[in-house]
Amino acid sequence: MTEVAYEMVVGLEVHCELLTETKLFCSCANHFGSEPNTNICPVCLGLPGSLPVLNRRAVELAIRVGEALSCTVERSIFHRKNYFYPDMPKDYQISQYDFPINVDGALELPDGSRVGIVRAHIEEDTGKTTHMGGGGGRIHGASYSLVDYNRAGVPLVEIVSAPDIHSAAQARAYVAELRAIVVAAGASDGRMEEGSLRVDANVSVRPRGTEELGTRCEVKNLNSLRSLVRAIEHESTRQIALVSSGGAVTQETRHFDESTGLTHSLRSKEEAYDYRYFPEPDLVPVVPDAALLRAARTGIGPMPHERRRRIAELVGVDGTAEQIQTVIELDLDALVVAAVAAGADARLTLARAANEAAAKAEGARSLDPLAFSALVGMEVAGRLSATQAKSVLAELIDSGGDPAEIASRLGFEAMASSEVDSLVEELIAAHPEEWERYRAGDAKVASFLMGQVMRATKGRANGRLVTEALEARR
Repeated sequence: MTEVAYEMVVGLEVHCELLTETKLFCSCANHFGSEPNTNICPVCLGLPGSLPVLNRRAVELAIRVGEALSCTVERSIFHRKNYFYPDMPKDYQISQYDFPINVDGALELPDGSRVGIVRAHIEEDTGKTTHMGGGGGRIHGASYSLVDYNRAGVPLVEIVSAPDIHSAAQARAYVAELRAIVVAAGASDGRMEEGSLRVDANVSVRPRGTEELGTRCEVKNLNSLRSLVRAIEHESTRQIALVSSGGAVTQETRHFDESTGLTHSLRSKEEAYDYRYFPEPDLVPVVPDAALLRAARTGIGPMPHERRRRIAELVGVDGTAEQIQTVIELDLDALVVAAVAAGADARLTLARAANEAAAKAEGARSLDPLAFSALVGMEVAGRLSATQAKSVLAELIDSGGDPAEIASRLGFEAMASSEVDSLVEELIAAHPEEWERYRAGDAKVASFLMGQVMRATKGRANGRLVTEALEARR
């Protein structure tokens, strides 16, 4: 019996909080990190007699997102999505149902693949429930729950992709690209660690080569790219094992457990009719006019694909290169561009930004480009070895200052070429067999010889000078 090969099919729902001063339907502050239940009022608490007033700025930012995703912006209507849960005190959420503001868009990934955007609609966020006293953060096993309504009513756009994603890596690339787009559009800060960007993954499997979609399960509230990848990989593996053994996938909502890497059943998956949608009677339709569209388009920055192209032109490599992707994802490309404009070597600047600066991305974003450029110049000139330059860069990111002064304070002095020559002569004498293999073209021995010099000099030797000295004696 031939074993059936399966493929995963993934559609993502990304909830993106909008960067407004106030909430979607009231004047309460939209601010992360406030004391619990301080940014609240009768409107966002759903108290009787309170009425929503639509935030125009939120609509502008939602349209920005749609424009950036090549969507068609349309007349839209708000609906009440009814459900009982403590995080929405009025027992319904104001959202958009069959008439969303943005439809039929697409997002092109760095590898050239394309993911369709079904819709990007406006809705209010829910409050945040924290389960306490056991249960690993889940309601089952918890002793009690705390609810913070500061987030209730915060404006967000829910971006729904088509089921065009077929690997966890592609899902990660999609969310990373989408995050970069909404940040570039000025619509959101995209901070997954603060909940500004949260992902629900609809995962199903089907025999490879077939078109019919399998039964999907929704994995809720994935708040990091790492969690997204792990959850999708586990859920697709679980479903393949279930179907391969003759079982059937049950449509349901599942929770991803960070500690175990497993998904667990939460509840049966609701359908649209379960929410009893009906038009919100206290809000009129949103009809974007020319003035609103102009306001929405103002301030949209360069999109990620444009930023990739710019870096690629600077360094002369393919725009899908891993280093370029890293600096774009971490918003370090402006640093690279400015440092190169100040005279730094483009390829080395990119390498240092994508590796050492990326490890401290938060601080690196405020790094002085002139100081970064000067540091790269010191390394290129041989005044610092690669190891020394990395140490100076770490200090620059942490404390700022002048790279030359930091290098002097750390005791980093350039080794004279004559000193390097002397060390290489000693190395050749100490390792005659390895030297002969190096002369014969053994690349692995080249790394060994370089390592010996670096060990002897405690990283002070400039790698380029060592290579030149070795080649001169070949």
